[in-house]
Amino acid sequence: MKHALSPLAIAVALATAVPASLAQAQNDAGGIPSKPHKAVAAPFDIVRTTLSTEGNTAIFRITVSGKAGISRPSKTGKLAGSQVFSYVWPTTMDPSAVGFEPKSGTLAFAVTAHPDFDDTPWFDENGDGNPRNDGNVWHSHWVVLQPDAVCGQDALKVVDIAEGSKPRLPKTWPGLPILIDSPGWHPSFKRHNLEVRVPFDDIGVVNAAGFDGVAAALRVNASMHNPLLCVAKVFKVASGDLSLPGKVNR
Repeated sequence: MKHALSPLAIAVALATAVPASLAQAQNDAGGIPSKPHKAVAAPFDIVRTTLSTEGNTAIFRITVSGKAGISRPSKTGKLAGSQVFSYVWPTTMDPSAVGFEPKSGTLAFAVTAHPDFDDTPWFDENGDGNPRNDGNVWHSHWVVLQPDAVCGQDALKVVDIAEGSKPRLPKTWPGLPILIDSPGWHPSFKRHNLEVRVPFDDIGVVNAAGFDGVAAALRVNASMHNPLLCVAKVFKVASGDLSLPGKVNR
């Protein structure tokens, strides 16, 4: 006699099963593995962070326990105090590797979304002919980070450019008074995974780098003054302690 599962048993099995793509990412070798955490919103619950290279292309990947990229900030209608959601790869690469001043802070690659402003004036991400209304579309940046007590204890900010100073900046700097670049590399989201492929003239600086993975919310300062952009809330750090233990291609 055959035994059939009840509808309730089938529902429980489906609810508790780990999707194959997520299970594979959790079991893959390399990068920084992280245990899923129920206290973290699933779209930002990082379970693996990797940085690898193919030829002269760096491949940034983050896998989360939920659907990557599905959650974005709510529009407030004003810049001051608005939020930025981000997936970030802090690295040990010197900022000069992408066109910033040497030794100016921690160089990080970031994928962000923020509906209240557009900081990619060179690119039309939503394809409507207007390159200045795309902030809510996930897009990529290089940023330089430093600690700032004004942002909170042990909190980081995107480094501000002092009035009157003329630091070295990348060609695709978007004109904001902070160390940020908008290079236009397109992020790809597929189920649990986020991937961005970034070409480099000197891939050796990537191969020698350490890295970490962070999911976080940033906030534009309500006074629109130094610091302009603070890391307001960290959802999860892949390593647990921001020690940048990841090794490229390992």
